[in-house]
Amino acid sequence: MKIIVCVDDNLGVMFNHRRQSQDRVLREKVLEMAAGRPLWMNSYSAKVFGTLPDISVAEDFLDKAQEGDFCFVEETPIAGYEQSIEEIILFKWNRVYPADVHFGFPDQNKFKLIETCDFAGSSHEKITMEVYSL
Repeated sequence: MKIIVCVDDNLGVMFNHRRQSQDRVLREKVLEMAAGRPLWMNSYSAKVFGTLPDISVAEDFLDKAQEGDFCFVEETPIAGYEQSIEEIILFKWNRVYPADVHFGFPDQNKFKLIETCDFAGSSHEKITMEVYSL
């Protein structure tokens, strides 16, 4: 599976049970990346994506995702799923927000940065996408 996570500079993802930020252009990019493959997420995340046929919603989405599927992760811990992760795609907000939930990046020696690009979002002047692969 390919994990997609939005993080701040300290790998923060949530604060007080809410996502730190959201961006319409970033969501469009995620949908474009996953075109033709399942895009899994829980019901909390699905609220910002809306009801689209390409989105698969389940609270146990990490259990249901298959090889090559995309998983949009916010507050769901990935501990215990490391062996199934083929790729990690970080979207960085390029700032620090308050956070009480952080992304638990699996063994960083195992994953190598293979791609990086910056783009302008609807709410952020610069969002950085980093793709890590085995």
